[in-house]
Amino acid sequence: MRLKIAKESLLNVLSHVVGAVERRHTLNILSNLKIQVTAQALTVTGSDLEVELVASTALAEGACLQEGETTVPARKLIDICKSLPSAALVDLHITEDQRCILKSGNSRFVLGTLPADDYPLLNTENTQGTQVTVTERELKRLFEMAVQDVRFYLTGTLLEIDANQLRAVTTDGHRLALCETAAQSTAAQPIQAIVPRKAVAELQRLLSVEDEQLSLLIGRE
Repeated sequence: MRLKIAKESLLNVLSHVVGAVERRHTLNILSNLKIQVTAQALTVTGSDLEVELVASTALAEGACLQEGETTVPARKLIDICKSLPSAALVDLHITEDQRCILKSGNSRFVLGTLPADDYPLLNTENTQGTQVTVTERELKRLFEMAVQDVRFYLTGTLLEIDANQLRAVTTDGHRLALCETAAQSTAAQPIQAIVPRKAVAELQRLLSVEDEQLSLLIGRE
């Protein structure tokens, strides 16, 4: 695998998924990010077996010198990228002995890798369930208002969904916070789902205040 990409483009993708990676984990590979490179796109995945984040960016023609996939230490990779000059071009190369060599200008870094096939992913390909359509602005407001002044130590945020409304509820055992917004869904009857607090925190970080529509899929395999 070999890729040449601007530092800003690589750092943007990494910053979207690194929040899912724990600094310490019982599985060493979950301290890594899964990187997949094709002629069309770079895809990076981070996971802690509870929350999985995936981000992609289109590649310019000629940026992919060799397709492939691997996993590399998440924090080390993002720290290296942050230390590079703003206009730096990053040359990321996986050698035959499965070492990741990152070059930029006069800098050269070598990172260990683990096989991409061993990276545990949440199986979402065949998931079916209720689809909810809401704007980014409203979903961000929903989570911000629901968790305001409430330390939700328990299990996360409860989402309640019906045909025309999306509601978020949190509690710390003493207080309860509730916020709701209009939304369109395919729910034939009201359903409930608990979103882990880490997932809520990542959504708050990633969501913008734009009025662009997004879809949530709530369901089971």
